[in-house]
Amino acid sequence: MLEEEKAHQIEMELVMIDDLVPEDHLLRKIKKHIDFSFINDMCREYYCPDNGRPAIEPVTIFKMLFIGYLFGIRSERRLVEEVKVNVAYRWFLDYKLTDKIPDASVIWQNRRRRFNGTDIPQRIFDNIVWQAIDKELVNGKILYSDSTHLKANANKNKFTKAYVTRSTKDYMAELDKAIGEDREAHEKRPLKKRDDDDDKPSGMKEIKQSTTDPESGYMHREGKPKGFFYLDHRTVDSKANIITDVYVTPGNINDVDPYISRLKTQISKFGFETEYVGLDAGYNTNPICRELSRIGIKAAMGYRRGCHPKGKYGKYKFKYLPEWDVYICPERCYLCYRTTTSVGYREYAASESRCGNCPKRAECLAEKQKFKVLRRHVWEDYRDEMYEFTHTETGKRIYARRKETIERSFADSKELHGLRYCRMRGLAKVSEQCLLTAAVQNMKKIALILDRRFLLYLPLLYLPLFFRRFIPRNLFLLNKCRPIFC
Repeated sequence: MLEEEKAHQIEMELVMIDDLVPEDHLLRKIKKHIDFSFINDMCREYYCPDNGRPAIEPVTIFKMLFIGYLFGIRSERRLVEEVKVNVAYRWFLDYKLTDKIPDASVIWQNRRRRFNGTDIPQRIFDNIVWQAIDKELVNGKILYSDSTHLKANANKNKFTKAYVTRSTKDYMAELDKAIGEDREAHEKRPLKKRDDDDDKPSGMKEIKQSTTDPESGYMHREGKPKGFFYLDHRTVDSKANIITDVYVTPGNINDVDPYISRLKTQISKFGFETEYVGLDAGYNTNPICRELSRIGIKAAMGYRRGCHPKGKYGKYKFKYLPEWDVYICPERCYLCYRTTTSVGYREYAASESRCGNCPKRAECLAEKQKFKVLRRHVWEDYRDEMYEFTHTETGKRIYARRKETIERSFADSKELHGLRYCRMRGLAKVSEQCLLTAAVQNMKKIALILDRRFLLYLPLLYLPLFFRRFIPRNLFLLNKCRPIFC
């Protein structure tokens, strides 16, 4: 028997908005475990205390943004429309079913006027990290870092040529000193300073600058798309994959340039006692290895065997003997020190007569090459030290977890939270997007772990007191996080 239902939408019902939100909804878990009261206190200085019209609370504005980043709603106009019809969103914002939702222009104008030039997004992100530390979800013992490219909101074909100041590496003065000491130890004359090219302005280099978003950088790397991009440099803690640092640079900046400074920043900011870091092969450079060794941190790094013609012997085939300061080839021929170059590399060369009569000459030398030459950086001992640690059992376990931590963090942000493209233009606004995206990822992670932990302990609460005394105390400290392997 088929009966048509009558419309009941015009009937009056008495409901509580709290009853309409499912108990296992993500926003309910976040609201339970995350304290947002700090936002009003943080932003109070940017509001007039006793004049003007009543303003919408900053916590409401930022919680609306959190909803957008959490559920991948890219447009703020669309966000307002979703909040109007979604009961869970209204409940999270402490709005009733009939309350008026703030217009999207409220968000724009606050970003453009009140919070422009402030570090509010950074302080919000840092506060969420502190909450994770207080809940024992972050310890800072093992940190994983990497960077990912974000497509800028700019046309790759609209650019002009511009000259910018050539950046100087922080370690150049120390490298020049090390080169001078190395040449002196080998009884070589000091090198003369090289003059800049006459056809370019002194200390300047030519770049492509976008006319749409001048602060983005033109990136052209092997295996990567060409165009204007930003780089999101991120660090996560190994205990629960909580993001501990986010830093945005133009896409034409090398990944390794800001690494050491950002590592030191979070160590001093959060008081981490970091012992190990996990990095990919792009960070395996001599200056990075030297600085990590100086601050007492061991690194599990990926590595490349270098560029050499296919079928020819690579540098890894030759063994360095530090006590004699020579390389020895597979045919027991010595490559002796020749000079130290201005960029910090020692050159080791074999005898031309020995290489000319070598039975493996075709496998070792190029067609026009008469003898073998190898280069070794003056700081390469630090790199060898990290290479040896990476091949220990501890180093292997740390590096194996890199894909489960930092790589997964980037994948979630791009697939679930809309961080594949930049919504806005300018370094400050892109930094806001990256920081708030990382903040909601941390909120979600904290809420899910703590809620899961509560469900694990819940059956223990119903045990009689007589049996509870036999439960190990450390059972109440369990969680679903992956164990630390060190």
